[in-house]
Amino acid sequence: ANYFSKLSKAPVICKLVGRKVLDGVGQPTLEVEIYCTVKNYEKRICSTVMSYHSQIHENALPETTEADEKERNDSVDTAVEWVNESLDTMLRDLKPTDQCIVDKMLGEYFTKKVEEKKEIQKPEEEAAAAEATLALTSCSPSTTAPPGKKKAAKSGKKVAVPERTIPPAEPVEPVLCGSLAIGGTSLAIAKAGATVSHIPLYLHIALLKRDQDSPEEMTLPLPMVTLLNCEKILPAKLKLMKEVMLIPPVQLSLKQGIERVLDIQKEMLRLLEPPGKVPNPQLADDKKGKAHNTGKKAPPRPLKRISNLGCLITGCDNLEQPLLLVQTACNNIGLELGTDMYLAINCAAHELMDYDKGKYEILTGMFKSPDEIVDMYVELINKFPFIIALIDPLRKEDRKQWSNICCALGSKCYLIAEDAATYISKLKIDQNINIPTCSGVVLKYINQTSVSDLIEVTGLLDGQRHITILGSPDGESSDDSLVDLAVGLGARFIKLGGLSRGERVTKYNRLLAIEEELAKNRTLR
Repeated sequence: ANYFSKLSKAPVICKLVGRKVLDGVGQPTLEVEIYCTVKNYEKRICSTVMSYHSQIHENALPETTEADEKERNDSVDTAVEWVNESLDTMLRDLKPTDQCIVDKMLGEYFTKKVEEKKEIQKPEEEAAAAEATLALTSCSPSTTAPPGKKKAAKSGKKVAVPERTIPPAEPVEPVLCGSLAIGGTSLAIAKAGATVSHIPLYLHIALLKRDQDSPEEMTLPLPMVTLLNCEKILPAKLKLMKEVMLIPPVQLSLKQGIERVLDIQKEMLRLLEPPGKVPNPQLADDKKGKAHNTGKKAPPRPLKRISNLGCLITGCDNLEQPLLLVQTACNNIGLELGTDMYLAINCAAHELMDYDKGKYEILTGMFKSPDEIVDMYVELINKFPFIIALIDPLRKEDRKQWSNICCALGSKCYLIAEDAATYISKLKIDQNINIPTCSGVVLKYINQTSVSDLIEVTGLLDGQRHITILGSPDGESSDDSLVDLAVGLGARFIKLGGLSRGERVTKYNRLLAIEEELAKNRTLR
């Protein structure tokens, strides 16, 4: 039977099924299922759930959030329609192992959809332009000052002018409604290709990147584990640090590194316990009848809140406070930062710019210009040399300051661009168009990104000696394919969030399973 099965026709795609499902925070996203004809029978091969990436910052206005939710729903509905209709017909009878052919067809389909949208929007844009022109020509002359005369400025009032003009924010890249279908289908095909080839997904990806040349050894990416999420609402003053992350040293196995991170996390929980715990008053009543009212109330015990990133949420008043807190936790359990564990900080500086002032709001009411914030980072790294990576320390538009900070700190820590590398399809066209001078980038598998796009971009980054970090989007799902992508592509780091919440922990468990498998096969470097 095994002999004749080898002579049977290779599996081909016979059906794609798209459906609307919920992600880790209960928001709608896309699932794509692949069915193949195997030995003349239809068989479900695999499925993948896409992670949705929102462009809305923390603490956005309610109306902005509502608009984003509506857009998300529309996008997922359109993606489901694309998969069940156009893509199902288009990819039928193709081999799931033909990733390049599939991705090329998906790219052409997406380009066609973009052109269709432009054609629909063209009359609307022309009408808007005509209205604007009409408004200018019919503008009342009395609203403008006569030539040769200037309006007198009101005495006693000064107009606030930024100290130095900053580069304006680049326009947000439009995301085509339904683009999730492209990324979801491409990844599902890759999983199906690995399944019918009877190899793990990470090895299938590695073979695609190396043109089917099997790697003798494979390296696991180092995890950037989020420990703290610094909230940006009052009474907390610190706005700069979105995430404080732990990076285990390379000499530890992944399992040992995760165990060490968990020990630090437990100690952090203990340190963040409120002081002055008191016995449960109900127990006191049971023992002594009615408890005497001393006039003092027990301090309320704050809830241990876990963010969507799977880590502890805490508020801080200054830049050093979270770093000293982590340092204390490590010292208490006999670990030394800079030797036994390292730190990385996600600054998310693009969320902090006050465009009226032309400065970053580091703390509530404290603003720094792009040049001043570079000096601040230099001082911070000199004081805390165990910080080995800064993610998004500046906006992508502040290219001069990116160059300055790389000159000042490039030999001491990694300077990583995440916001600038959001759109992989744009990087593929011109890898320098949206990346400032930096050590590396965080890539996210979102929207119309295909597996072939990711392979191409990581190849370009490898050639430029940039480090590659694969990161999970904010709207995370329980699909663990991202881990296989990171291992197969040879990423230096992987950024998955904290060691809480099922959709995050699932990926760490997958990473541990891959380490065990590679060690067993003696292919772990």
